[in-house]
Amino acid sequence: MLDKNRQSRDDRTGSTSPRSGRRTDPTAGRRSEKKIVPGSCVEENLKSLTKTRTAGDADDDQIVFTDLTPTRLEQELIAMETPASDDIIRQWMDNQGLRLRKIRKVIPGGETPDRDAQFQNIARLIGQYESAGNPYVSVDTKAKEFLGRLFRKGRVRSSKAFEAFDHDFPSWADGVVIPHGIFDPVRNRGHINIGLSHDTTEFACDSLKWYWNRIGRQSYPDADSILLLVDCGGSNSANKYIFKHDLQAVANSIGMKIRVAHYPSYCSKYNPIERRFFPHVSRACTGMLFDTLQTAVDLMRNASTSTGLKTTVNVIRRLYETGRTATDAMKQYIRSTINYDTLLPKWNYVAIPQT
Repeated sequence: MLDKNRQSRDDRTGSTSPRSGRRTDPTAGRRSEKKIVPGSCVEENLKSLTKTRTAGDADDDQIVFTDLTPTRLEQELIAMETPASDDIIRQWMDNQGLRLRKIRKVIPGGETPDRDAQFQNIARLIGQYESAGNPYVSVDTKAKEFLGRLFRKGRVRSSKAFEAFDHDFPSWADGVVIPHGIFDPVRNRGHINIGLSHDTTEFACDSLKWYWNRIGRQSYPDADSILLLVDCGGSNSANKYIFKHDLQAVANSIGMKIRVAHYPSYCSKYNPIERRFFPHVSRACTGMLFDTLQTAVDLMRNASTSTGLKTTVNVIRRLYETGRTATDAMKQYIRSTINYDTLLPKWNYVAIPQT
C-alpha cells in the first residue's frame, strides 16, 4: 500500500517511479499552456486562420475586425493538432487588439456652421458663472422607460434570473418613467425628476423650478443668475416659442435670471450630463426590472461614483398636455421679456423675471 501511494505521488509530480522506472508527464492529455508563446506553432496557426478571416474598414486603416470567435478558433486548432483553450485564445486576441467592442455613436449627423463659435461661447459663459459664484447646470431628458414586468437590458448578479413578459408591448406596461436630469458639474451632484406622463416643455420647466426651489437655492444662496446648458431639440428646443414661454414663467416664479446656452445641432453628446451623470444612472439600473415606481426611484438614487457623485430623485405626478403651441399673444410677450444675445441669438438668451 505504501508503494502504491508513493507511486501515485510520483505520478502527480512527474518524477521517475522506482517500481516502473518510467517518468510520467503530469500534463499529458490536457492543455497546459498559460499563454500562447510568440512564434510557436499555435500562434502561427492562429495567425494563418485569422489572416483570411480578418477585414478592414475602407474609411479607416486603423480598424480591423474578424468574425471568428475564440470558440471557433479553438475548434480549428484542435483540427490542426495544436490545441489551445478558448480562454487562452481570447487573451491572445486581446493582445492583438482584436477585442470585443461596441459601435460608438460619435459621428455627427450633420454640420453646423457656427458649431465652434458656440462651443467657445459656452466655455466663456461657464468661466463667467464660476468666477461669479453663480451655478451652471447641464439639463436633459433621459430615455423613457416602462414600468412593470417588461424586459430591460443588462445583467445583474442573482440566484435566479428575473422573469419578464415574452414580448415588450407598451400596452402591457403599468405606466412610464420619464427621467429629467439636472447635473451640477461644480458640486458633482445629479438630480432626477421622474415624470409619469409626457416629456413636454412644461414638464422640463416644472422640473427646473422644483430643483431650484428645493436644491439649487440652498446650494447657491447668493446666486443672482443660473446658466442652463441644454440640447438644441426635444423638450427644450431652441426654436420653440412654447419653451421660452414656459421658461419665462419659471424665471418669474423663482425671481432669478435664467440664461440659456444651447449646444449646436448634432452636438448633444457634448452636454456634460450625457457623459458625467446619465451613464452612472444607467449602470445603477442595468439588468433590473422596473416592476414598481419605487423600485425605479431607489435604483436611480443609487447612482454614484468613487469620485463623489451623488444622486437625488423626486417624482412629479402632474399630467402634462401634449401638442401645446404658442399663441400670438405668447410670442409677443416673449419678444418683450426674453433678451437675446448679439452673438448667436438663436442659441443664447436670458429670461429676466418680471414683477
